[in-house]
Amino acid sequence: MTDNIIALVDGSGYATSVCEHAAWVSRLTGAPIQLLHVMGRREAAGPQDLSGAIRLGARTALLEELATLDAQRARIANDAGRALLEDARQLTEGAGATGVTTRLEQGDLIERAVGNDAPDTRLIVIGKRGAAADFAKGHLGSNLERIVRSARKPVLVASRAFKPIRKVLVAFDGGNSALKAVQHIANSPVFKDLQIELAMAGNSGNNARDTLDEGLLRLRAAGLRADVCVLAGSAETALAERIESEGYDLLVMGAYGHSRIRSMIIGSTTTQMLIACKLPVLLFR
Repeated sequence: MTDNIIALVDGSGYATSVCEHAAWVSRLTGAPIQLLHVMGRREAAGPQDLSGAIRLGARTALLEELATLDAQRARIANDAGRALLEDARQLTEGAGATGVTTRLEQGDLIERAVGNDAPDTRLIVIGKRGAAADFAKGHLGSNLERIVRSARKPVLVASRAFKPIRKVLVAFDGGNSALKAVQHIANSPVFKDLQIELAMAGNSGNNARDTLDEGLLRLRAAGLRADVCVLAGSAETALAERIESEGYDLLVMGAYGHSRIRSMIIGSTTTQMLIACKLPVLLFR
């Protein structure tokens, strides 16, 4: 059985891009797509017992009316979720994907999206920001980091709009995540006709440079067009400048190599690159 691509869709401006990025991978791999929309527990909640919030002597009719309103709200939320998924299905199929299914869930997004992240998931696709994106343009979506930290499969973070992908920059530091990314690229039909560059930023030492050369040989042995470059300066600045000057369409990198506490103190290259770059980012852990 072919592994699913899980595409997380919501009411944000990134939903169309998520569908189109998922369809791009599906066309090249033949993998089916499962479109997933998760409603929060409050959004999907049915009738509630509100008697404790109403003063003694309130009429029973008022409680019944409140319960009816709750039921209507839950029904509307479910209808809206199904309509959103149907629109996403038509868009995804229109972009050339086949085997598209939909799933409407309620509860915690991480539990629903990553809880089943085991052998039947190939890739998770998510937008850089969620439904409140226009109010927080300098920040990432509240669920993005949680998804990336929890997932054990690659996560493709869709940019605001999809555009054809021809050139790929791989941020390479010699670590396990970078090696995992190189192995994935070498084995995936997605990268067969793309131009790939392994980029190492800063002074990573001779061992990392040797590993960089090994990564290049592995990609070329797989028949891919690949080169390497070594950049001066910090990873965040050097990689962003390289992307801007050379016009790359996709960034591939390892995700969150440090603990949450360490990231709070010194920042995270992953977060900074996601905020700074306007292109899609494929993340590996």
